Amino acid sequence: MAFLNILMKGGWMMIPIIGCSLLALTVTIERVMYFKKFKASRVAPKMLSLIEQEKFSDALAIAEQQPSPVLRVMATGIHQRTNCPSKAMEATAIVELTKMKRGLPVLDTIITLGPLLGLLGTIIGMVDSFGIMSQSGLGNPHAVTGGVAEALICTAAGIVVAVTTLIPYNFFVARLERETEKIEHYATKTEATLQRVLKSNQQ
Repeated sequence: MAFLNILMKGGWMMIPIIGCSLLALTVTIERVMYFKKFKASRVAPKMLSLIEQEKFSDALAIAEQQPSPVLRVMATGIHQRTNCPSKAMEATAIVELTKMKRGLPVLDTIITLGPLLGLLGTIIGMVDSFGIMSQSGLGNPHAVTGGVAEALICTAAGIVVAVTTLIPYNFFVARLERETEKIEHYATKTEATLQRVLKSNQQ
């Protein structure tokens, strides 16, 4: 209750700040659940081995059982192995990267918007304080300090929202970069393996 009372003292500008925090929490949970499903690092080498053995059906079955952008890109290469697999994998990779980036612009916006909303709340609180001071002079110090307290609460809340959003955002960006590297690595290996297998069959 004490915490809620502090938030209420921050004034009406606390409403969008709290809204931003709830939105950031929702996106963070959704992205954590999304990235948690990726298990390509242990399965992708096995798919490459099956491709080398020309067991394409078995390799595709693995990609269907383990949802992962890397495996879906490799599966596209298998499906299009006789018809420019590199371009097909590149197109699938673009789609998968777009899915992985979903929600990140929202977090980035909240990181920027949080402190600005806090600053706006600070300005509103200070304006109210000076308004009270101009009407009653310095004979009502509690009213003046109340406006200053409102300003400081908004500033602190905006910074807290930005900082707590920045941590998962940087984590997701780093994870996105790692997955992008994996996609490039295994797509290149898949293309080379398919070329080798098809070339040996032609001979």
